[in-house]
Amino acid sequence: DSLCGKMAAVCERSLLEIGNLQRDFLAWREVRADLGVNAVPGVKYSDSAGGFFYEDSGKLQSVTRNRFIHWTSSGDTLHLMEQSLDTNLLNNTVRIKFMNCHVLPGGVHVHETHDRVTLLILTNQTVHRIVLPHPSRMYRSELISEGHIQSIFTDIGKLNFRDPANSFLIPGIQGHSTNSTASATWLNSDGEALLALPSWSGGILIIQLPEQDTTGSLISLELKQSSVMQRLLTGWMSTAIRGDQGPSDLPVSLAVQLVEHDAFIFALCQDHKLRLWSHKDQMCLMVADLLVFMPASKELRHTISLGHKLRLAYSSSGFFLGVYLHCPKRGQFCVFQLVSCIESNRYSLDHISTLFSTQETLVDFALTPTDIWALWQDEDNQSNVRYINFEHNNAGQWNQVFTEPVADEELHIPEDRDPKEAYLEYLFAPGRFTAQALLKALQIYCRGADRILDPSMDGLKKEVTLAVENAIQNSVTEYEFSQEVYRQLQVEFWSKFYACSLQYQEALARPLALLVNARTNMVCLLKKGFISFFFPCLTIDHLYMSSDECLFLEDECSLTDDPDVARDLHRLVQCLRLVGDSITLEMASLMETAVSHLHPPEKAAEQILEYLLARDTETHMELQSKLQDIRNPGNIIQLLLREMDHEGDLDIGDVQPLHIRMNMAQFYGSNVAINIVCQAAYHMSMTRFLICRDLLILEQLMLHLGDSVNLGAGGYLLQLQQDLIPRTSLLVCSYYVVRWASRSLASVVPIDTLESNLRQLSVLELTDANALTSQRPATGPRTVVESFYQNVARKHILSRLLSQANSPLNQPLISWTQIGIALTSHLLQYLWANNVSFLFPEFLMGHCQYVQLQEYVRLLQPWCEVNVGSRRFVLGQCYLSTGEGQKALECFSDAAAAVGREEFLDRLIRVEDEEAASNPRVQYYNKVLRLLEDMALPELVLQLAAIAVTEARDDWKILAALWTKIFKHHLDLGHNHQAYESLTQNPDSSRQLDCLRQLVVVLCERSQLQDLVEFPYINLHDEVVGIIESRARAVDLLTHNYYELLYAFHVQRHNFRKAGTVMFEYGMRLGREVRTLDGLQKQVNCYLVGINCLRQIRPEYAWIVRPAAGAMYERPGASPKRNHDGEHTVTQICQQIDIVELKNLEKEFVLARTRLLLAKHDPASAAIAGSASAEEMVALLVQVGLFDVAVSLCQTFKLSLTPIFEGLSFKCIKLQFMGEAAQSAAWDWLKTNQIPSIVATKESSATDEAWRLLSSYLDRYQSQSSQYHRCVINKLLSHGVPLPNWLINSYKKVDVAGLLRLYLNYDLLEEAVDLVLEYIDALMGKGHQYFGIERSLSATAPPVWLPYTAIDQLLQALGESNMNNVRLCDRLRRRLADYHQQVDQTTSDMTSYRRQQQFEDGANL
Repeated sequence: DSLCGKMAAVCERSLLEIGNLQRDFLAWREVRADLGVNAVPGVKYSDSAGGFFYEDSGKLQSVTRNRFIHWTSSGDTLHLMEQSLDTNLLNNTVRIKFMNCHVLPGGVHVHETHDRVTLLILTNQTVHRIVLPHPSRMYRSELISEGHIQSIFTDIGKLNFRDPANSFLIPGIQGHSTNSTASATWLNSDGEALLALPSWSGGILIIQLPEQDTTGSLISLELKQSSVMQRLLTGWMSTAIRGDQGPSDLPVSLAVQLVEHDAFIFALCQDHKLRLWSHKDQMCLMVADLLVFMPASKELRHTISLGHKLRLAYSSSGFFLGVYLHCPKRGQFCVFQLVSCIESNRYSLDHISTLFSTQETLVDFALTPTDIWALWQDEDNQSNVRYINFEHNNAGQWNQVFTEPVADEELHIPEDRDPKEAYLEYLFAPGRFTAQALLKALQIYCRGADRILDPSMDGLKKEVTLAVENAIQNSVTEYEFSQEVYRQLQVEFWSKFYACSLQYQEALARPLALLVNARTNMVCLLKKGFISFFFPCLTIDHLYMSSDECLFLEDECSLTDDPDVARDLHRLVQCLRLVGDSITLEMASLMETAVSHLHPPEKAAEQILEYLLARDTETHMELQSKLQDIRNPGNIIQLLLREMDHEGDLDIGDVQPLHIRMNMAQFYGSNVAINIVCQAAYHMSMTRFLICRDLLILEQLMLHLGDSVNLGAGGYLLQLQQDLIPRTSLLVCSYYVVRWASRSLASVVPIDTLESNLRQLSVLELTDANALTSQRPATGPRTVVESFYQNVARKHILSRLLSQANSPLNQPLISWTQIGIALTSHLLQYLWANNVSFLFPEFLMGHCQYVQLQEYVRLLQPWCEVNVGSRRFVLGQCYLSTGEGQKALECFSDAAAAVGREEFLDRLIRVEDEEAASNPRVQYYNKVLRLLEDMALPELVLQLAAIAVTEARDDWKILAALWTKIFKHHLDLGHNHQAYESLTQNPDSSRQLDCLRQLVVVLCERSQLQDLVEFPYINLHDEVVGIIESRARAVDLLTHNYYELLYAFHVQRHNFRKAGTVMFEYGMRLGREVRTLDGLQKQVNCYLVGINCLRQIRPEYAWIVRPAAGAMYERPGASPKRNHDGEHTVTQICQQIDIVELKNLEKEFVLARTRLLLAKHDPASAAIAGSASAEEMVALLVQVGLFDVAVSLCQTFKLSLTPIFEGLSFKCIKLQFMGEAAQSAAWDWLKTNQIPSIVATKESSATDEAWRLLSSYLDRYQSQSSQYHRCVINKLLSHGVPLPNWLINSYKKVDVAGLLRLYLNYDLLEEAVDLVLEYIDALMGKGHQYFGIERSLSATAPPVWLPYTAIDQLLQALGESNMNNVRLCDRLRRRLADYHQQVDQTTSDMTSYRRQQQFEDGANL
């Protein structure tokens, strides 16, 4: 409904020019056409332009929709450009240079067929035919969905302009006249190209080109009035129709109309007559004297005129002829319709209308079935465009087009602005100057090269700045001068460059022709350097911009059907225009400054009114008089305000079918259309801002007048104060914001910033992939409104229009005026601050336009009450991206109050869960918290989470999540105590346990164990112990040492048994898993610390428990284990325990210390020693020569020393037979053992020291049955080593029989015999002390014995051997006999002695 109202308010009587200035350098492709002709001296034509709309350019489903071609020619150069309002065409510009030829004004003609587009180009000497593919043949599908497609000019560079099939010379003999540049072309039914030109004799020269892709000659004929017709054949096959005709019949304007199988050629001649020729019959069908339709024309009959112009227009009822008759100091338009008489085959003109024009010079005009469009130029070379309905008009009143001024002649620079910044801002503002004009000015200004290094607007801006700054520096002769002098120099040189730029811009802005599309009502103004479009004005804008003489009440009632209301509206607008005309630049800047500085506009209006009343009393009286003529000013102002307010509903209706939406995807999406729509929005906002400003001043005047003057109905003063002035002030601010946005340039955003922003939007789930990834490159700088329309608004607007039944998009043909107003009005609605739509600020946020977004929010802050929270949120996002985190947090906190009331914030949280929907504000906080976490701002997360906790109230799930988040970030920041406090506040036990586990792990990694141990852990003691134990048993001992932490934890709480248990377990694992020197050292320390812990306990409690081998630990918090069927498995916990007392721990300590000693002595053995038992350790110690340590270990664990003696014996054997190297190496292990010191008489060897060590061990460590002597001798004898005397002597004293058996075992019979003989001698009293016998054999001594079994074995062995053994055997037997004899004697003596003793004992009794 709002759209219908806007469309009804469109005024058909005025239009606004919108320039499509190129903001960057066009990539013109150069093409040369050289036919080898010589230049004709003295030929010079004026610049010209033209255009062509495709036949189906007004159909929505056509490939050529909104597509057209336009061109300009100057001298020998033709610029061709194809444009589209929907897509950006690639390779759409081409520049053709015709060597030694000049393009005829109006000499470019375009013809369209179903499969090709043919260009016919006429120069003063040549004709060129360019055949291009039709757009419908270039694309596979009619659904154009790409943002960039190829132009029909893409392959024009491949054409050969010297090909005789496409380029021809115009014959010079009986050829065309150079006095007239008129031309007309057409394609006949066979597709052959024909041209009509004025001939030198005053007739019409018809040239027919050969068929395409064939080589042939031109066929020409001449049409002229004659009674005799003859054909003449010349060398180039020309046909001429000759007769008597004077040069006054020279055609000055030609047009062709195809009728069935014939072509009607209309020739407007310089003798003021219109002639109609039939090409088929080659005869003149009609001659009309146009002076009949011109009043007071007698003096013109004997004069000629080259300024006549002829145009044709086609409609369903026939076609119209529009003729402009040019006469000195006057001119007129005549519109005719051709009438035919079938019987006589004669034609006549039906006069439709005659319209008189001003004394201005006509540059061009266009004819449609309803209107005449005229381009004029006055005496001051100022151009203007007017149009009129030639059938229905008000007393010949022309409708005006508000043309766009080139630029201000001078710039007024405020004192507080830098001249360079002001001039650069104005010069490079979108829509002011073309890149070509600025480049030309730069080249003239600095006399530099023709090209710049960076061919872009940014590069040009740098070059301009550098050129002006260099000019300033070169003009300075003094090294020092004041700031005022420097400012004057800046203004002087910048104004020079500005004047130069303005001069070239004016040259490029010179209008050349009109281009009118009668099907879509699009009107374009072709200028030398660019093209501009005529945009329809809404009624309010039309009334405000039009002068009084151009307004007619009966034509301006589109806002109301009541003529009284319309009359009052006119009078009100007259007052507004009077106020606007009275305002000076200084007064206007007051309002601008007030709105910009957030001051109330009504206060600025009061101040401006005071200046007006003090300065211009005449205007005051006139305003007062006009106001008194308004019957009800309050209602009229309300009508005006209602019409200018864009607040409305922006809901989208039913979605259109897929093929419709795909076909409309690029509708009005090209850079040209974006520029038109956004420029129209800018002009509308600028005009409306002035209207509202003047209205506000007028309202203040009405308030100032009060009841002293009768201003219509009473009671309006209260209405002014309470309603009208506030509403007007609001509109002033609203239009100011739209105008500001329409002129605010979009910032160029680095790729990394875009990626970071995209990541943030994905966190917020606001990512619009299409909007962010489909950005098409723009030509030159873009405003934020243009980027907004391109990427976001256009799609929403099209969706809305397609959903409306009465939309212009649902009509069979495109209407330029309706589409333009619809797009602009909807765009203004999306930009309107008081609408609920938040697309524009959301777009600014999503596209990293942070500076513009901050300014936008600032401008809206004092007066806009819609989307307050949403604006605070996007402002917070700005601050976040610019590194102002604290400001961002304040904005996010403020925005929370609007959650649930604003669409953007509701969309931000997207609550689907009913339980979560109960507290949307907390969901909002969660979303912001995720954003802050993604930005790595933990301090802000903590502050916002604290606020969110107060909002969560009793929702334990949300509280648990928030407290977990608080814990995490406190922990990350190193706030250990705050992290612990937040952990204890968590209501969810599982989350609490997770946090506790994380606290333990992180503090261990940071080595902040003091805090970890000292936390009280109220109601969490068992959990923290379980966590640390679990971690201790789960992680690698080399990575983290949780055992020491657990030990400190227990010691802190005086639980020494637990502490000892921990260290014992630690030591055990070190022995199994860390078999290195450091591991063994730690194991020793662990056992030592464990011993120390148990010694702190009473002896009866000094024990710990060690799980038996194969037992499994049950870790708290571990996930349950399942079998392959998915069922829980029951973990078998071994209940067998082993009690470790203090003495056992001390043994383990000794063993561990022994391992450490071994590893220090021999690092290679550390891996083996780590888990070796005591027995294994003894073997390892013996192997490396640590005999003292091995002995100590054996004594601790009550082990036999036999392995030690065997090992030492073996080392002695090896040393005895090894060389000097082995002797030197032996000192390494010898010095680790305690060897008895002796008084050395000579230097002893390592072998001697080894034997001495063995001797000392045998002396020091006695054993029952002399097993150590026996094992040593056994080892020596087994290796065939002679027994040292000291060893024999030592063993003889303790076990002669054992020595004898060893001799026998190793077949040492002679040594055995010697031993027995010595022993017998000792028993008999000779050397008994060497065998440990206190007294020899006697009756009074204790009994002695002989190892008879061994002796018998010896005798047996001696008897079985050689003669030497027999001799030994005899000797032994003799000695045994002696021994036995003495034994008998001693036995007898002992018997006698005992008897005598018994006798004496009896006697004594």
